[in-house]
Amino acid sequence: MLYYQNNQEFYAQVAGGLEDIAADELKLLGARDLRVNPRGIAFKAELEDLYRINYRSRLVTRVLAPLLKFEARTPEQLYLGAKKVDWTRIFRLDQTFAVFANVSYSEIDHDHFASLKVKDCVVDMFRKRYKNNRPNVKTHDPDLWIAVHIHENKVTISIDCSGGSLHRRGYRQHAVEAPMMETLAAAILDFADWDGKRRFYDPMCGSGTMISEAWLKAGNIPPGTLRKHFGFMMLPDFDRRDWVKVKFQEYNKLKIVRGGLIRGSDLNPKAVDMTRQNNARIPGGDELRVRTLDFRDIDKLEDTLIVCNPPYGIRMMKDEDMGAFMKDFGDFLKQRCTGSDAYVYLGDPELVKMIGLKAAFKMPLRNGGLDGRLVKYELY
Repeated sequence: MLYYQNNQEFYAQVAGGLEDIAADELKLLGARDLRVNPRGIAFKAELEDLYRINYRSRLVTRVLAPLLKFEARTPEQLYLGAKKVDWTRIFRLDQTFAVFANVSYSEIDHDHFASLKVKDCVVDMFRKRYKNNRPNVKTHDPDLWIAVHIHENKVTISIDCSGGSLHRRGYRQHAVEAPMMETLAAAILDFADWDGKRRFYDPMCGSGTMISEAWLKAGNIPPGTLRKHFGFMMLPDFDRRDWVKVKFQEYNKLKIVRGGLIRGSDLNPKAVDMTRQNNARIPGGDELRVRTLDFRDIDKLEDTLIVCNPPYGIRMMKDEDMGAFMKDFGDFLKQRCTGSDAYVYLGDPELVKMIGLKAAFKMPLRNGGLDGRLVKYELY
């Protein structure tokens, strides 16, 4: 039997800083015996719960099912270890696959080389069984992702149960430059303790990621709703009936989102149009209300949860004075948002002081390669 079958053990990858709230989410979705590590969480789960986690998780980047673990100090040992899996029973000749690797503190010291060695093993096994025929490698959206992790010469080879990063919900077909990661937007809503009842507004919505994630949360809509393929469907013990049952159970948990609860605006009409098109792909999302409007022209936003990711760098309008822009935003919050709370994600920590308001808290959070800050302002 494969490692995950013997141990019911899986591994969730998460962005740095989200480990604790992701662990709480995993528990709610049925995971048990959690062990939290930097940027990841080992856990145990029944297969039904594994399906639910991939379908439902708003915070996890991907989930891996370990097939085997062994020690390898040389490329030959890695090849022979990978050979212990009968890959021809995992996927078919007419399906595609790709291998990604992460190597650290090991005698095999190159990610790409490790992935190539495992790829060669898989290909050779198919060629031997199918008269020199082999499956194709497809580096974008393959049928099967194989993950190789080597740390201190200890190898874990896994199937990516998510079938690619779970942050790709499927609704974002259009985006401004440097959009916020969907998982980060979802995490910010959790850090804000938003329960889907208080009025929500994003005054700089860009292509609408924050608004879309708010709609998913308020409607209790699984983030995987638009996803057509999950990697767990490639597991040898995948049960389609259980998967259909999980989807039916989660469908019955959907909520109607109160009209006008979630709204947003942006001064860029192209961004507003992108937001409308993206939101329309989400169940009920065509009811979301966004408009073309500069935040400086908003009359007031009282007793509202305000969440936004102000533009900066390549997203700033040409010749815009960054300091003046941030000061204007700080004045807007102070003077026109009485009784509200604002959670502002700033991709550059230097921007925090430009707003000119006392922060209730500041939290480091990465958005892709950006070392940003989530800042809370309580507006009395």
